[in-house]
Amino acid sequence: MIRPLAPANSISPDLLLRAYATGVFPMAESADDPEVFWVRPELRGIIPLDGFHVPKSLTKTLRQDRFDIRFDTDFPGVIDGCAEAREGRPSTWINQPIREAYGELFARGHCHTVEAWREDRLVGGLYGVTLGRAFFGESMFSRERDASKVCLVHLVRRLRERGFALLDTQFTTEHLKRFGAIDVTRGKYERMLEEALQGTARFAP
Repeated sequence: MIRPLAPANSISPDLLLRAYATGVFPMAESADDPEVFWVRPELRGIIPLDGFHVPKSLTKTLRQDRFDIRFDTDFPGVIDGCAEAREGRPSTWINQPIREAYGELFARGHCHTVEAWREDRLVGGLYGVTLGRAFFGESMFSRERDASKVCLVHLVRRLRERGFALLDTQFTTEHLKRFGAIDVTRGKYERMLEEALQGTARFAP
């Protein structure tokens, strides 16, 4: 990763959107760090929308219709879930400037959530940013088994239905590779991004 700008303790929503449009996104060293830095990876993770794969182990959960899937109803709850400590990850990079910046993007209609609810309790979800025909995935969480995975399936379904062209995952993980995530070079990613920014796709109803 690189840090093209000096660390800052706030991010304006307009700057954040301009950063995404050029392939850059913010992170923090930890949730307690008051500053953010900018990242532009040499290898970028994406999930090709036409190559999305649902693992067999998840198919049964989807058939059971275990979760009530909602969109954009509880952004604070989703970002809290993504930021909370859990086994193997005592802290995250979601600090206060990031919370505030993405909250503002949510209010403007550029940040969206997919949420898994069970018995009126938020048990999993994900959030990301939309720009043009691109969705930039930020983070996900689960409080019940498979909750975030089911959200990912519903995310991809919506992106396909509504004409999106790019699902950016920032980095690949073994978890995401099970769904078809791949690495692409920075140059290839930027060409894909340029194409996805042409035209518009509407995530919200």
